[in-house]
Amino acid sequence: MIDIQALRKDPEGVAKRLAARGPAAFDLNRFQQLESTRKQLQSAVEQAQAAKNRMAKEIGIAKGKGQEVAPLLEQADAHKASLEKSELQLAALQAEIEEFLRRVPNIPHESVPAGASSDDNREERRWSPGNSGPRKFDFAVKDHVDVGERLGGIDFATGAKVAGSRFVVMRGQVARLHRALAQFMLDTHTREHGYTEVYAPYMVSAECADGVSSLSKFKDDLFKVEGRELYLIPTAEYPVTNFVREEILELEKLPLKFVCHSPCFRSEAGSAGKDTRGMIRNHQFDKVEILQVVHPSRSYQTLEELTGHAETILKKLELPYRVMSLSTGDLGFSSAKTYDLEVWLPGQNAYREISSCSNFEAFQARRMQARFRNDKGKPEPVHTLNGSGLAVGRTLVAVLENYQNADGSVSVPAALRSYVNGADKLSV
Repeated sequence: MIDIQALRKDPEGVAKRLAARGPAAFDLNRFQQLESTRKQLQSAVEQAQAAKNRMAKEIGIAKGKGQEVAPLLEQADAHKASLEKSELQLAALQAEIEEFLRRVPNIPHESVPAGASSDDNREERRWSPGNSGPRKFDFAVKDHVDVGERLGGIDFATGAKVAGSRFVVMRGQVARLHRALAQFMLDTHTREHGYTEVYAPYMVSAECADGVSSLSKFKDDLFKVEGRELYLIPTAEYPVTNFVREEILELEKLPLKFVCHSPCFRSEAGSAGKDTRGMIRNHQFDKVEILQVVHPSRSYQTLEELTGHAETILKKLELPYRVMSLSTGDLGFSSAKTYDLEVWLPGQNAYREISSCSNFEAFQARRMQARFRNDKGKPEPVHTLNGSGLAVGRTLVAVLENYQNADGSVSVPAALRSYVNGADKLSV
């Protein structure tokens, strides 16, 4: 949630920055109407409180003089009723303002490229083994569906029979490689990058979901548990960020660094016809999430470090990728700045997203009341960041496509061989 004080101080300035996200990002007129009414009600409450206090004094003086106080008591009751009415009206309006603000996205950082869509994202850098670019094949390249099915390891028909479209069953050596990838990512982030591994619930409450993003805006993207205010997580960001909800952390505890492997569940609302083939956009997939809770002064330095941690996985697997700065029109609701890592998929002849690394600044912290005690002992919001380190299924896709051989086998990246009993190849 954006800072209400900053919004009250310079509503036009905030509106201008939010307009970079698109014309529907912020309704300035509506906010000004709400604020005008709030000021009126606040004044009415203050006046009614002052009148109530004044009457209390007059009643006390009258009683001390032995005077008749019945008329004064009648006036006092009227002032009390007026105060209670104004307080109820103000409380209702404050709740309306709160709901309005919870639907307003984060303010983009000044370094975010301006643009209307993903077409305006800015490429920051590329990497490939030996800086020689993606591998050049001397045979007809297949996509991961054909490669995986030939290995007997990817089965969409059974996935559809069990749960419907956009689900997959993995078998044998492919399932084992998928598990190896997750273990490799966890080991790298805990041993080399200093993250603490955590296991978290695969469901969150509505309150927790709304602490990370706007539940009212994005409810259709989530799977809800029937009859319960519980939602299947679309990413481990949802439970893990809420570890610090309604907490005041001591300064010396920062930064907190967590890594969590979990399944993720997404309804893919509005994605009809997009990536219907393969494992790019399934309803269920695994992800290793890296997350940090930091001092505000360090959050942009941390964003670069966290992005580098995700890049390390791709480098160790020797998978070509590029880093993109998302434009203002492509930013996620809660993000102030995001880097997407896009891995090269030869089967699609394109780079595709495999990780998003974002700095949310204090946006999520305000929604969750997550704070730390600064060097003056005063509570203030923490900054939160997270990223995929990486999406396991998409990493499997990238390995199958980039390491495929003419005979249908798939070479195992050197970094993964110790996780598959030293095997150097998945054989047909």
